[in-house]
Amino acid sequence: MLLSMAATNPAPVTLVVGDEELLADRAVGEVVAAARAADPGAEIHDLVGGKVEPGELTRLTSPSLFGDRSVVAIRSAQDLAKEVIAEIVSYTGNPSEDTVLVLVHPGGVKGKALVDGVKKAGAQVITITKLTKPAERLAFVKAEFKRAGRTIGGDAAAALLDAVGTDLRELAAACSQLAFDTPGKAIDEAAVARYHRGRAEVSGFTVADSAVEGRLGDALEQLRWALATGTAPVLLVSALAGGLRSLAKVGGAPRNLRGGQLASHLGMPPWKIDRVQRQLNGWGPEGIARALQAAATADEQVKGGGADPAYALEHMIQTVVASRTGR
Repeated sequence: MLLSMAATNPAPVTLVVGDEELLADRAVGEVVAAARAADPGAEIHDLVGGKVEPGELTRLTSPSLFGDRSVVAIRSAQDLAKEVIAEIVSYTGNPSEDTVLVLVHPGGVKGKALVDGVKKAGAQVITITKLTKPAERLAFVKAEFKRAGRTIGGDAAAALLDAVGTDLRELAAACSQLAFDTPGKAIDEAAVARYHRGRAEVSGFTVADSAVEGRLGDALEQLRWALATGTAPVLLVSALAGGLRSLAKVGGAPRNLRGGQLASHLGMPPWKIDRVQRQLNGWGPEGIARALQAAATADEQVKGGGADPAYALEHMIQTVVASRTGR
């Protein structure tokens, strides 16, 4: 799990290490929130490791004429070029007073020079531990409700795990929606059962599979049925976003890995990798990026940013299917 940091005093350089994506994202979010607490006008630069060019960090961290603070977040830092790694390690030893730098690395051998270098140079390190045991996931569910000021019993938490699965983003979204929709302080098994009725017939995963496979008519029909039977919009968005992230993860994996090696590298079961590989047909990096942006927009709208969640979901699915031929 990630550690909370001082609300208004983020470290100049923070390294987030671990491959539990949701928790890593939350760690980055805490750093950004801390920086904005210190300076509400801080500018945020969110970068992807493989696209950071030599000299870009120097440019982004150069003192502003107006004295503005900034946050530079670099995700997938294992993909940084050697020259950029050297630049970051050197920078960590003497960071700018006006910039907060956050590096996100999944762990492992690739890009280890960055991890070792910035640790030695004095970066704050947040280690993310992957949740692999049932007891850890149950603890996660209970912690999510505690964050929302609610409680859930052990049996109800187990029922929620059975209904939603083990993906942390799915679980977090389900906990958030249950806490929002269910009256009273405590969540019991009856509340979980009421909330997830209809999921056996049409779930977010069913809708997501149809969308990523380009079956627009099926996806829209399943979406309407899922909404009619009580599936929460936030779960539908989360399922589709999870499917798209799986496409990106498998599509970006090293080509020389096969079978068990690939499953170990990605942290996914072989059966799921086989299915995602079939779904990748017709998808390219740019199309996946557009589709993920559509899911992010829909997520904001179904959580209160838009007037019509059903329309937001339909528009998201149409955009995802249209992006499938992107290269």
